[in-house]
Amino acid sequence: MAKDVLCEVNSCKYWSNGNKCAAESIYVVSHHGGNQARHSEETDCKTFETKLS
Repeated sequence: MAKDVLCEVNSCKYWSNGNKCAAESIYVVSHHGGNQARHSEETDCKTFETKLS
């Protein structure tokens, strides 16, 4: 498993200094509704949660 997950979306509550993701796990899904994707643009990070101010 990856030790460092990078994320540039600083509006996420899991974003940490150095563009690191501090979530305990990451959930990524395909736009196609199954388990197939050919390019990163065809996926979404479902771990994202808006950071509350």
